[in-house]
Amino acid sequence: MLSERRLQVLRAIVQDYVGTEEPVGSKALTERHNLGVSPATVRNDMAALEDEGYIAQPHTSAGRIPTDKGYRLFVDKLAGVKPMTAPERRAIQNFLEGAVDLDDVVARTVRLLAQLTRQVAVVQYPSLTRSTVRHVELLSLAPARVMLVLITDTGRVEQRMVDCPAPFGEASLADLRARLNSRVAGRRFTDVPKLVEDLPEAFEHEDRGTVSTVLSTLLETLVEENEERLMIGGTANLTRFGHDFPLTIRPVLEALEEQVVLLKLLGEAKDPGVTVRIGHENAHEGLNSTSVVSVGYGSGGEAVAKLGVVGPTRMDYPGTMGAVRAVARYVGQILAES
Repeated sequence: MLSERRLQVLRAIVQDYVGTEEPVGSKALTERHNLGVSPATVRNDMAALEDEGYIAQPHTSAGRIPTDKGYRLFVDKLAGVKPMTAPERRAIQNFLEGAVDLDDVVARTVRLLAQLTRQVAVVQYPSLTRSTVRHVELLSLAPARVMLVLITDTGRVEQRMVDCPAPFGEASLADLRARLNSRVAGRRFTDVPKLVEDLPEAFEHEDRGTVSTVLSTLLETLVEENEERLMIGGTANLTRFGHDFPLTIRPVLEALEEQVVLLKLLGEAKDPGVTVRIGHENAHEGLNSTSVVSVGYGSGGEAVAKLGVVGPTRMDYPGTMGAVRAVARYVGQILAES
């Protein structure tokens, strides 16, 4: 374990390097920070930090920069994330509250996160496997044609056309709508198949084929929409950090194009807390020079998806973690109220 003083020196190196983009020397540290020790002691502490792999010297006669291991210790020992100011919180709330539907919520969240953090923002759509049914609407379009509208607790709306094997009257449709909602409204999507399996038996023999067709379409919708979706924005922000990527920015951009990679980066939605993956902790080689800060969001106390940012390892971790957490909280509130 590092002594508290050496941890203080490491914190100062991280803060200065993030702020100035320049390797940090012992003289600058003692001038900028009230470390309470002589420059010679700071030099000794920096030598020890370098020996233990927390900082490195990029060039001879240069100062030191944090390594992935140094950033990790810095993040793990953070006393707290940087809180958003009252005007920032109001701006977030006002911007997100203007959204008209789920797609708009996700699009606005991506734009907002990219602007707040000046990084690449990634927002996962709420997963149907972790969602509940708010309502199922059935609308008659023709004697043997029905529109099925599925509305989730996260504001997601899915529409399907159903061609029925026989004409289906308004009274039968109303009966099916009522019975269906009484069974599935407020229930998890994963529970729906077993909740409706015997529903056709509640109808007259001539209507059972149509009821079964409607239910099949409902269950197919769950399977189709099970694939995770996400939205990404602010990729152009990476160009501001060209010197933070040792060789080229191209591997980072290529990795960001792969949806499966991004979903793995964000991690499991069931873990709602802020997660920080630094440099080589990201399994994808193209992202070894980046850090990913992610958090779960959702209505109620449970996360239904993840959002986060991707940027260089030289990032303002307290500020980024604070912004990501604040945006997730507001998105969750909006989904709960929608």
